[in-house]
Amino acid sequence: MATDNRINFWRRNAKVPGSVQPVYGAQHPPLDPRLRRTYPKDTKPKFNNPKSKKACSFHEFARSTNDAWDIEDEEDEDFLVTPAPTSSLPSGLHPTSTHNQQQHNEAGDTESRMSDRLAPYRTEGQNLYDVQEEETNCEHINGKVVKSNSEAHLNSSSVRSTLQKQQSLPVRPIIPLVARISDQNASGAPPMTVREKSRLDKFKQLLASPNTDLEELRKHSWSGIPREVRPITWRLLSGYLPANKERRELVLKRKREEYFGFIEQYYHSRTDEHYKDTYRQIHIDIPRTNPLIPLFQQPVVQEVFERILFIWAIRHPASGYVQGINDLVTPFFVVFLSEFVTEDVENFEVAALPLDTQRNIEADSFWCMSKLLDGIQDNYTFAQPGIQNKVKALEELVSRIDEDIHNHFKKYEVEYLQFAFRWMNNLLMRELPLRCTIRLWDTYQAEAEGFSHFHLYVCAAFLIEWRKEILSMIDFQGLLMLLQNLPTIHWGNEEVGLLLAEAYRLKYMFADAPSHYKR
Repeated sequence: MATDNRINFWRRNAKVPGSVQPVYGAQHPPLDPRLRRTYPKDTKPKFNNPKSKKACSFHEFARSTNDAWDIEDEEDEDFLVTPAPTSSLPSGLHPTSTHNQQQHNEAGDTESRMSDRLAPYRTEGQNLYDVQEEETNCEHINGKVVKSNSEAHLNSSSVRSTLQKQQSLPVRPIIPLVARISDQNASGAPPMTVREKSRLDKFKQLLASPNTDLEELRKHSWSGIPREVRPITWRLLSGYLPANKERRELVLKRKREEYFGFIEQYYHSRTDEHYKDTYRQIHIDIPRTNPLIPLFQQPVVQEVFERILFIWAIRHPASGYVQGINDLVTPFFVVFLSEFVTEDVENFEVAALPLDTQRNIEADSFWCMSKLLDGIQDNYTFAQPGIQNKVKALEELVSRIDEDIHNHFKKYEVEYLQFAFRWMNNLLMRELPLRCTIRLWDTYQAEAEGFSHFHLYVCAAFLIEWRKEILSMIDFQGLLMLLQNLPTIHWGNEEVGLLLAEAYRLKYMFADAPSHYKR
């Protein structure tokens, strides 16, 4: 009876924050109940006897668990109470003083709630939410995170002040680094070294030649592309622009005009009966795209994304729009925007740019995203066979690379599909900060089959990176929570570089592992 009540709860509460929305244009496999974000009734973690497999299996876990959204609704409502908006922009962009005062009054309770929530997911000697600990040892100077010399914990007033400044989303403990798009190393290394200047000069030399040597460009791009030349390099490596320098301006002009021709021809049909469901799903998903980054909450940016995704969907009826494709626009948009913004991209007001510049960024993002999706479209066709095959290939690969992790998953009944589906569907964008995704895509575009093939080895290397934490978890819930909340918030270029190096090693050691899944 309790199970029936939980099922009916999800069916009749369509407006519950974070509830799964239907996907149009493709059919996902049935949602496994274990994929829902769930919390135990008791705040204390219960570790059962490892010898009793049934005690820590999913079935036992499900019987002792309430739906997570049932628990959180009351808490979330406290944060979402805002006065009537005084402008046409969303209240999140222009918070009022009344809202700030309310957050100030409730900050103490909020801190206690968050501590209670995080308590069940800490194991002996290991805190999965290192972000919160890191935050207590940082000072905020000019909008940047600087390590504090004092090891003392922040007092309650400073915690309230920090929470009051965080306007992006309620409840989640965040620090400014989570929204940073800049591609500096996490260690705080200078943005330009002698070696990096030499590399930049090499890129400029290649790009300035009458016919750019694309193989040489790929070779230099594999280890990262300097920010100054990344936009033009991405356009070339994606196949959007020709190698011949004289033809580039003509191609850009023609492709941009072609895109806005699609807008004039098709965008008005978003309200037609045949397309309204597709547009509705896109309209729902856009605000969820990188919600912690203010750039993507601007109405003008969300309208750009809606146009890009809708035009792509109706021009690719075999797949249509599928949840997850919305994430794939963001790296291109940020990179092409960076041509016109020197710093602080995440807070830049796009509406301040000239209209022609906005249109060029939009058109270039559309065509480069289309080139990417051409190589992985079977990830988004009916039943998503591409993702199913890649998850099977990952399971086979991990069983050969690290048998201990593979057997650990089997012991506690964790299926690869429960965590790796998102890794393949979103290309690890939900697991890594956006700055890391941009660096990762430098290499993907330098690889011959970066998004379709090399990504598999990156996922394997990413999983092995957390070997110690995975093997320390001795129950189904702990494993799933870890795999869905890996602490990469402080990652930068150095960490991504090491991940790619390990993926490269695995590719050449186990290149035959997924061969029997290829068509």
